Amino acid sequence: MGMFDAINISASGLTAQSFRMDVVAQNIANATTTRTADGTPYQRRTTVLAEGRSIRFSDVLAERRGQSTAGSGVRVVDTPADQSDFKLQYDPNHPDANEEGYVQMPNVDIVREYVDMISASRSYEANLTVVNASKKMAAKALEIGR
Repeated sequence: MGMFDAINISASGLTAQSFRMDVVAQNIANATTTRTADGTPYQRRTTVLAEGRSIRFSDVLAERRGQSTAGSGVRVVDTPADQSDFKLQYDPNHPDANEEGYVQMPNVDIVREYVDMISASRSYEANLTVVNASKKMAAKALEIGR
């Protein structure tokens, strides 16, 4: 494992968690959107993360030989729509209300979104801590050589 591998892995984590926070923010912003371009309420989005794949020849060769390689970080694979049911809210004066006076509301639960935001934020902070610790270790290693 090279000196910059830990920083590169953490940087991929920073990027993924930042993207995750953007998706959560989009969900919160659209929590009351009852009509999108396709005429349905907004559907909550989730973020699917997967192990990053190394593209370095030496890592691919070592993997093919069955040897252990350093992690490659994380990447965003998909942002699928949550398929849970829409919420029904009684509001007969709403322009999107049906004959009974119910409006289909997005399947966004604000509490769940806040929990996801806190989780992504903490993961982001942890990755940032690793980057800073790696920088400090590299600086100390350079001081030893003086």
